[in-house]
Amino acid sequence: MSIPSIPLNSGTAIPQIGLGTWPLDDAQVADTIVAAAEAGYRHIDTATRYGNEAGVGDGVRRTGIPREQFFITTKLDGTFQGSDRALDGMREALDRMRLDAVDLLLIHWPLPQRDEYVSTWRTFEKIRDSGLARAIGVSNFKVAHLERLAAETGTVPAVNQVELSPATTRPAQREYHAAHGIVTEAYSPLGGRSGVREFLAHPVITSLAERLGRTPAQVVLRWHVQQGVVAIPKSSDPARLAQNLDVFSFDLSDDDMASLATLSRGPDAGGDSDHIGH
Repeated sequence: MSIPSIPLNSGTAIPQIGLGTWPLDDAQVADTIVAAAEAGYRHIDTATRYGNEAGVGDGVRRTGIPREQFFITTKLDGTFQGSDRALDGMREALDRMRLDAVDLLLIHWPLPQRDEYVSTWRTFEKIRDSGLARAIGVSNFKVAHLERLAAETGTVPAVNQVELSPATTRPAQREYHAAHGIVTEAYSPLGGRSGVREFLAHPVITSLAERLGRTPAQVVLRWHVQQGVVAIPKSSDPARLAQNLDVFSFDLSDDDMASLATLSRGPDAGGDSDHIGH
C-alpha cells in the first residue's frame, strides 16, 4: 500500500499515517513493527520516555526492509532540556535503537516553567546540522511557545505533534502551523483522552461508518487525512493495523465533515501544556 507523504520544511517528507508505540515495551513493539511493516507502515513514532526505543530499532531490523525506507521519530523529554543536554540524549537514543540518525526529533513538552525550551531548540538545530536528525520539531507546543521560538531563533519546527481528534480540534495551533509551514501531527487521533472505545462508539461516527462501509476508526482517520494532518494511531492488532492504514480509498463529503465537527469539545479542549508535561 502506498502511503502519501507530506513535505517538511527540512526538505524531507513524512508519511501521513504512522504507528504510535506507547505504551508497548521493547518486545511488544518489535513484534508490532514487524506486523505493521507487513501491512505497509513505514512511519514509526517513539520517545525516550516510552522506554521502547531499543525495541523499535530491533523491530525495524527484523522487517528486513532497508532502513532508508522507514521514517523514524523519537522525542526527548525534560531530562534533556537546557545546557546542550539534548546532544547526549540524542546519542543515547541512537545507541539504544542502533541507528545512525532519526528522521525526526521532537522536544516532547515545552515545560515553560523551566524556561529551557528555546535553549533546547538551539541544541536541536546543532543536532540537525550534525546529521543525527534529518528534521527537528516539537510536541505539545502552544502558539505562544511557537511564537517565542520564531522570535528568538528565527526558525520554526518542521512538525508540532499535538493531541488532536474531532473532539480535540486545536484550531489556533493548526491555523498557526498552516501560516508558518509547520506540519500538524496528531497523537491520540482516535480520541484517546476521551476513551477510544467510547469516542468511536459515538452515533455520529458509527452512522457514518455504517453508511460508508468503513470502521469508525477509518472514518476518524480519514477526517485527519482530508485536513492535511499526519496521524499516528496506536494498535498492536494486525487486523486493526491494516484497517487504520486503509484510509486513502474513500472520501468524506462536506456534510460528513460538518457532522464530525459537531463532536468538538471546543477550542480549549485537551491538555494545557503550560501546566502539564514531563
